[in-house]
Amino acid sequence: MPPLQQDTRTLLRTGLIIFGTGALSALTVSTLLGGIGHQGPHTNSGWLALMLAMGCLPTGFFTLVLALMKVWVDKRR
Repeated sequence: MPPLQQDTRTLLRTGLIIFGTGALSALTVSTLLGGIGHQGPHTNSGWLALMLAMGCLPTGFFTLVLALMKVWVDKRR
């Protein structure tokens, strides 16, 4: 397999960082910051971590999808 183009590597790296931040934030809110009840997190820090996760997870996922599609197109060339 030929080496990836610079923009493809940048997309992959960015998607992984954003998605990883969201996953780490979701894990933190559920374990270290008091968990999530019926009305949401129990602490202010939990709310901030939840909002970060809700923003980063979809954004990171779609960035990774875009990067993987670019890898697929680059591989076919």
